[in-house]
Amino acid sequence: MQKLVKFSRLLSVLPLLFLAGCNMVVMAPSGDIAVQQRDLIVISTVLMLLIIVPVIFLTLLFAWRYRRSNTAATYAPEWHHSTRLEIVIWAAPLAIIIALGAVTWISTHKLDPYRPLDRLDAERAIPADVKPLTVEVVALDWKWLFFYPELGIATVNEMAAPVDTPINFKITASSVMNSFYIPALAGQIYAMPGMETKLHAVINREGEYEGFSANYSGAGFSHMRFKFHGLTKEGFDGWVGQVKQQGTMLNRDAYLKLEKPSEKEPVRYYASADADLYKAILNLCATPGKMCMNEMMHIDMMGGAGKESAENREKLQYDNRHAGEGVVQPGATVPATGVPAKAEPPRNSGDGSMQHDMQHEGHSMPGSANGTDPAPAQLNNNN
Repeated sequence: MQKLVKFSRLLSVLPLLFLAGCNMVVMAPSGDIAVQQRDLIVISTVLMLLIIVPVIFLTLLFAWRYRRSNTAATYAPEWHHSTRLEIVIWAAPLAIIIALGAVTWISTHKLDPYRPLDRLDAERAIPADVKPLTVEVVALDWKWLFFYPELGIATVNEMAAPVDTPINFKITASSVMNSFYIPALAGQIYAMPGMETKLHAVINREGEYEGFSANYSGAGFSHMRFKFHGLTKEGFDGWVGQVKQQGTMLNRDAYLKLEKPSEKEPVRYYASADADLYKAILNLCATPGKMCMNEMMHIDMMGGAGKESAENREKLQYDNRHAGEGVVQPGATVPATGVPAKAEPPRNSGDGSMQHDMQHEGHSMPGSANGTDPAPAQLNNNN
C-alpha cells in the first residue's frame, strides 16, 4: 500500500517537471500585441471551459449515480422530455458561442497585423512625437536579413528596436515561404517571395528575445533563428553605432552571395546598404538581367508588349537563377534545375512498354526539340 501511495505522488509531480522545462514566453510576453493575443487565448479557453468542465463533471456524476449496482437511483424508462433541461442544454452553449464570436470579431480587427498601432500598452497611448521604426525583413535560405531603410544599415540574424517605439515590419522572402515569428513581440506572419506582408508591433520591456521561422522551409530550417534586442533609446543608438562601425557594404554582389543557401549563418553587420535592394528582392530582380515583377505587371496592365514580349522570357525565369552555379534550391527538380525527381512515375505508352515524360538518361522531354530546353519556370518561385 505504501508503495502505491509513493507511486501516485510521483505521478502527480511529473507534470510539474515537464512544465519546469517549458518556455512560457507566449503566456508571458513583453510586447503589447503579444499581450493582447495572450489575453485572447486565456479568454477563449475560460469561455470554453465554462461548458467543458460541467459536462465532464456531470458525465462522471451520472455514471456513478446511475450505475447498475445503485438500486436507489430513480428509474424512469418512459421519460422523454424536460423543458427546463432543454433550456439549460441549449442556452448555455449558445451564450458561450455568441461570446466567443463577439471576442473573435473584435480581436480579428483590433489585432490585424496590417493595422497601425493606436497604443503602447493598455495604459498608454502613442505620444504624438514618437516616430515609428521601419524594418524590412527578408527570409533567406536559411537566415534572416533585416534592413533599416531610415538608418541605412542592415543586419543578418540579429535585429534591435527601442522600447516603447512602434515597429512597422515589411516582410518578404527570396525563395520559399517562411514564417516570421518573435513570440515575445507578436504573432507569426508569413514571408512569401514576390509578396510583401506587414506587421505592426511594439516591445515594452528591455531584453533579448528569440526569433525564428515557424514554417518548414528546407534542410536548414532548424537553425533559421535570430536574436531580437529590446533596448532603451540610448542602447539602440549605441547598437546602431556598433553596426556602422563594424559593418561592411551590402550591395547587389554581396547580397547575391549571401542569398545562396547556407546553414548556421553567424550574425553579420552592414554599415550601409543599397537603397533599392529590398525593393529589388521583393520584385525578384536582384539578380542582374531579371525583369522586376512590378515592371512585368505594368506591361500586363497596359495590354502586353506584343511580339516583343518573347524577348522577356529569360528575364522572367526566377526559379533557376542559381542552376548554372551548381546551387540547387530546396526541393527543386525538373524543369527548374534539370534534376529529375526521386521517383518518376512511368507512363504506359499503350504498346506494353513504359516511358517517362521527364528527361532521363538522354531522352527528351515532350515538347522539347533537343532535350535541353526546360519548360518555363513558374513565377511564384515555389520550389
